[in-house]
Amino acid sequence: MKSAGYQFRVIAPDDDAEDGFRDGERPSDGVARLAYQKAKNVAKKYHQGLFIGCDTVGEVDGKILGKPANRKEALSMLLSMSGRQHRVFSGLCVWQRPENLTVIRVQETLLEMKTLSATFLEEYLDSNQWRGKAGAFGFQDGLNWIQIIKGSPSNVVGLPMEILAEVLDDLTNNPVNP
Repeated sequence: MKSAGYQFRVIAPDDDAEDGFRDGERPSDGVARLAYQKAKNVAKKYHQGLFIGCDTVGEVDGKILGKPANRKEALSMLLSMSGRQHRVFSGLCVWQRPENLTVIRVQETLLEMKTLSATFLEEYLDSNQWRGKAGAFGFQDGLNWIQIIKGSPSNVVGLPMEILAEVLDDLTNNPVNP
């Protein structure tokens, strides 16, 4: 956001602000709901401002790939994507106060991962770069084994800047009807 020229302050939502994915929930629905929960949690503490909540997950074969809890889970995620295509979904919620106007959008990006050898996987897992990253990898780390087939690089990083710009433009130019 800084490189895009936005002035902002990071305010983390409370730990209990979101309740995770629900059984049978589609990735697009889940990230939209979780982004809304995060934005709402922060916005309700302030009388005015624009508040942005975002949530990102990977998906392969209908399985949600959030942030791995441990090395074993990270390995399982990476193996499920190795040599295959997968998708990344980000939900974005912008909450405007005092109007309590909310705009929610979802972005999807299609990626392909090269086939990863056992040796490579062990070295990558040893690096701990997978920690705290949906799908056990960070596109922003400049990984040459992940290629975007269709969609937004910023979406894969976790904040779809194209959608954010559209929503902020809509709110600025059409405050009553975004």
